[in-house]
Amino acid sequence: MKFDYLIVGAGFAGSVLAERIATQLNKKVLIVDKRFHIGGNCYDYTDDNGILVHQYGPHIFHTQAKKVWDYLSQFTEWHPYFHRVLADVEGIKVPVPFNFNSLYKVFPEGYASKLEALLLEKYGFGLKVPILKLMENDNKDLKFLADYIYKHVFVGYTMKQWGLKPEEIDFSVTARVPVYTSRDDRYFQDTYQGIPQKGYTKIFEKLLSHPNIHVLLKTDYKDIIEDIKFDKMIYTGALDTFFDKIHGELPYRSLIFDFKSYNQTKFQEVAQVNYPNSHDYTRITEFRHFLPSESNKTTIAKEYPTNYKEGLNDPYYPIPNDENHKRYELYKKEAEKLNNVFFVGRLAEYKYYNMDQIVGVALMEFEKNISK
Repeated sequence: MKFDYLIVGAGFAGSVLAERIATQLNKKVLIVDKRFHIGGNCYDYTDDNGILVHQYGPHIFHTQAKKVWDYLSQFTEWHPYFHRVLADVEGIKVPVPFNFNSLYKVFPEGYASKLEALLLEKYGFGLKVPILKLMENDNKDLKFLADYIYKHVFVGYTMKQWGLKPEEIDFSVTARVPVYTSRDDRYFQDTYQGIPQKGYTKIFEKLLSHPNIHVLLKTDYKDIIEDIKFDKMIYTGALDTFFDKIHGELPYRSLIFDFKSYNQTKFQEVAQVNYPNSHDYTRITEFRHFLPSESNKTTIAKEYPTNYKEGLNDPYYPIPNDENHKRYELYKKEAEKLNNVFFVGRLAEYKYYNMDQIVGVALMEFEKNISK
């Protein structure tokens, strides 16, 4: 069979583009993925305890983009869910991002009140201040607060997550962990937030259900590319791998998950508890917090960051710093030479995207470049 498009990768980027091409252009698509499942890192499944488990770590959908929310709402109903995260700080569970409630957890009430007033005076209400920016403060009390958060909340987690010091990582990453001048304990403040009522995998099943879409799993596209006919390709995998690493390797961080089940209905207070300074793992996720469950058991996952090694684990996070960006630019120039290949997604663009962002990028790619 001849296909109009070969799409490499069945995550959000590839699956959204497959749906758009099949339904809006009435063209035939072959979508290929190395894994045994669709959905990329958003893949979830119901385990033996009756708990919907996120195989590759917690995925909470949140967005400010009504267009993205409305698009995905065609393929799922949503369970309202607001993510709350606690961090183990000197044996105390503290809300993060660090906010006014956190102040009163770790400091005496009088000093916490003073710090709250200073933060409001300096930054105003409802602002997210990156920790490295807060550390530049001249006020001795705010400088003390910044140093405290840096030491007890930020630096340990960051070094475990990235294998680098915060100063060695691009500001776009460090800015993701701010101090929030508010009492809002939610991890995200986006207008639209939720968990798919039947899980993420069901979304992907519906995205790829059109008869024009053919799915081939447990397959490396390079093994079949000489045997199939297609007009154009959409590639969502690692960019350096596509070009056989001719400019060297683009490094990624990977993750190892240790899943455990318990004969109890609750393991921890919230879905996610971070461990910045204790233990080798960065966080524990308890999945039953995401969706209602009648199970009398619970399932957790401890998360251990590690370096990506091709063939041994999966690439999760591009490591944004100057050296890696320069190498990516070399690959980007190679990509621009190809007229019939579109490079879309976190791995193909060597850029960190949230779920809503990559859905938005895929929709924009379709509208601007593919539908014409």
